[in-house]
Amino acid sequence: MNKEKIEIAKLWFRKAKNDLTSAEKLSSGDNPVLDTAIYHCQQAAEKTLKGFLVFHEIEFSKTHDLRTLINLASKMDNSIKELENAAESLTPYAVEYRYPDDIMEPDEDEFNDAFNYAKNIYEFILNKLIFQFEK
Repeated sequence: MNKEKIEIAKLWFRKAKNDLTSAEKLSSGDNPVLDTAIYHCQQAAEKTLKGFLVFHEIEFSKTHDLRTLINLASKMDNSIKELENAAESLTPYAVEYRYPDDIMEPDEDEFNDAFNYAKNIYEFILNKLIFQFEK
């Protein structure tokens, strides 16, 4: 693995972490913005999975479908299939609350579930790679 690919993967993970931080900040306080916060949960998971794929030099197309990314990543590490349910839950948030519709915003429980799924994906993937980054 060349150092440039490692640095690019790290940038994906940094952006994922920023999305988690944004989701957390947007969901707190007196006036939470849960529609935008839940979008950042999906984005955190997406960027984490894309970072994993970049690290392992696995090409992927432009997609927001986390299930597709899980399937690609599981070719490198089959245990990533454990994240399928989280991916299934998060994928719709790439677009679901971004435009006016009948339901304009998720409730607090839905957001909390999404945040936990995103955080679990982030931590699961980083735990898979942390020892490799230290080499």
